[in-house]
Amino acid sequence: MPRKNSIKEYAEDTYYHVYNRGVNKRRIFLDDEDYTVFLSLLKRYLSPAKEPDKYGRDYPSYHGLIELNAYCLMPNHFHLLVYQKDDLGGMQSLMRSVATSYSGYFNKKYKRVGTLFEGRYKASRITSDPYLLHISRYIHMNPKEYWAWPYSSWPYYTAGWSADWVQQHRIFELFEGGDYAKFVGEYVDTKEERDQIKRQMADK
Repeated sequence: MPRKNSIKEYAEDTYYHVYNRGVNKRRIFLDDEDYTVFLSLLKRYLSPAKEPDKYGRDYPSYHGLIELNAYCLMPNHFHLLVYQKDDLGGMQSLMRSVATSYSGYFNKKYKRVGTLFEGRYKASRITSDPYLLHISRYIHMNPKEYWAWPYSSWPYYTAGWSADWVQQHRIFELFEGGDYAKFVGEYVDTKEERDQIKRQMADK
């Protein structure tokens, strides 16, 4: 039986929570450079201006087909919140381009061979505005000290950062001018309570 969210039903004008992790839960980011390279690949393929390779040929750009609304990179996995404008294969192409380029970089750097990621990425379709806001919060809260984690889109939501390859405005439009940091912070105690209950249940 296929794993949950491994079979993808794509639709236009739709949000998705996209995620993947290292094969056998191994780390896919070992130092700061690795995180930076992965983010630079997202920028390369999502920026409106095309970037040439070492031979002068333009890398493909998926700007206009898909938007990145939020992200968080963790040592052995990543989360992306994306908005697909048209069902023209933008998300598949973006994820294939990023995964192929990053795997090649990682294997060359660490002198390894074989698969880096645990199969194809997973994509969960988001079907309501409240769930969309929750997923944006969930993604940013992945690190324990999420407000200080340098490899997420948190500063784009709370510190006025802007870039043409990160489109946080769609979430802000739903948020209606509220305090996003407060919105996330109010969930911390609830999340910690749920995590504690899960740990207690696991010990029984």
